[in-house]
Amino acid sequence: MDKQLQDKLLPLREKIDAIDAAMLDLLNQRAQTAQAVGAVKHAYKAEGPVFRPEREAQIIRNLQAINQGPLTGQAIDAIWSQVISACRGLEQDIRVAYLGPAGSFSEQAAFEYMGHAISGVGCPNFDEVFRSVESGGADVGIVPVENSTEGAVNRTLDLLLSSPLRIMGEHSILIRHCLLTTSGDLAGVTRVLAHPQALAQCQNWLGLHAPQLVREPAASNAEAARIAASDPTVAAIASETAARTWGLQIVSEGIQDDPQNRTRFLAVGQIDTLPSGHDKTSLILAVPNQAGAVYNMLAPLSENGVSMTRFESRPARNGLWEYYFYVDLEGHRLEPAVARALEALESSCAFFKVLGSYPALGVSRS
Repeated sequence: MDKQLQDKLLPLREKIDAIDAAMLDLLNQRAQTAQAVGAVKHAYKAEGPVFRPEREAQIIRNLQAINQGPLTGQAIDAIWSQVISACRGLEQDIRVAYLGPAGSFSEQAAFEYMGHAISGVGCPNFDEVFRSVESGGADVGIVPVENSTEGAVNRTLDLLLSSPLRIMGEHSILIRHCLLTTSGDLAGVTRVLAHPQALAQCQNWLGLHAPQLVREPAASNAEAARIAASDPTVAAIASETAARTWGLQIVSEGIQDDPQNRTRFLAVGQIDTLPSGHDKTSLILAVPNQAGAVYNMLAPLSENGVSMTRFESRPARNGLWEYYFYVDLEGHRLEPAVARALEALESSCAFFKVLGSYPALGVSRS
């Protein structure tokens, strides 16, 4: 390297080193203060969950509001999610269940949302994610609820209906699918495995570039990658992370039909989340099978000025062509307008269940 360039870079690198040392000292001070908070709560027997989604959302939003750049709001979110996770982990090991094995998009969503200072609990299916949290084997479950290309994840909707767990938060990730094999090409490959949602999200690409491959469903994309790692006749659709995890080579990347393909995940657990200042409330409703019932069901929202951001129907599976309606509202259930609307809905609906109020997804966590 040219000496003149070295002379220019040296003081800047020394400044970065000094800033890093100061940041490390401040981060350790933050960690010590977080531990002190836990000690005070313990001393006053104010035991409660270490993971408070509303408080963590408030911290990140406040920092984004005062941020003057050049770091973006998304960068602030990514950095402080890990800082908060590390401090949280000093007080308690948080166990997070998700669809496994290693390398799944659900695992990615879990680490992005909860930070890396957690203990991951990989589960073979969505039912086991819910069971793990319900039984206390995990503190939080991360499950996909809808995809921008294929719509609702129906099994998650069914489990939300039957489970006592509450929604505590949400996270959205960009889904970038890769075609993976042991060799990095399709020589000798006869089948492609993936989760049914992934197969649907890549159906046009597969039809154009690999029509000869038999498409077979797998429990998860990561499970497909695990199988492909030991069978050279199998290709898997999974993430780059799964390729690294299972020692596979990428045949083609970005094979999803929609380049903006995203999946929204929910964090479910056993606590009720307090207002954060920018929240969402999710419900399941059902109405009598009569004329105008759905219109009348939604009237309390309009009357109380509550905005609806999602409305999804799901058959009740009773053979009578009745439906459950999955509804997302703006606002927390403790806010007066939302509380009035919910009270009116509960009195008029044949079935009424609040799935939870939780910090709404913003630009920062997208």
